[in-house]
Amino acid sequence: MTQFFQIHSQNPQKRLIGQAIEILRQGGVIAYPTDSGYALGCRLGEKKAIEKIKWLRQLDDRHNFTLVCSDLSEIGTYAKVDNSVFRLLKSHTPGAYTFILSATSEVPRLLLHPKRRSIGVRVPDHKITHALLDALGEPLMSVTLIPVGETWPMTDPEEIRERLGAHLDLIIDGGACQLEPTTVVDLREIPPVVVREGRGDPDPFR
Repeated sequence: MTQFFQIHSQNPQKRLIGQAIEILRQGGVIAYPTDSGYALGCRLGEKKAIEKIKWLRQLDDRHNFTLVCSDLSEIGTYAKVDNSVFRLLKSHTPGAYTFILSATSEVPRLLLHPKRRSIGVRVPDHKITHALLDALGEPLMSVTLIPVGETWPMTDPEEIRERLGAHLDLIIDGGACQLEPTTVVDLREIPPVVVREGRGDPDPFR
């Protein structure tokens, strides 16, 4: 049965965050709020959970999955970051950006783009997300919760429960989220390339 937790967006309840982490550690798939819509998430390396997320979003192997990280030091474990890229990341995290970088060997093969060996990384500016990451102690594998055939991410947890509840292990109701998805920036080469314009200001990367 799908769990539904109402978690305070500014002061997340530790008890509920702890229960959410147990669901993740048991291989669960969760819907949770970020600073740019709701997202689907699971632990790294949970093959069944990742396959379920791919099925829910109808994603193919060419989709760049995103590692949602708590800070820059965590990004460096999973993505190749030189000094120039580090400065850009430091200036624009946390925030509503997803950065595409070359992955390190720490990233499970299942998450990698088959040709580019790339991975998306981001550090959201959202207290519930950070509470989850701090308690879990590792990044979340994540994709924006955009229903098949639609353009915008879902922002209403009650609608998520109505439409997808049968397929999720947990929905975290953290209130309404911003409608726009993240701005996606490819940082594998300098100058950067803005792949998608979203909530984050793209101008610093042009």
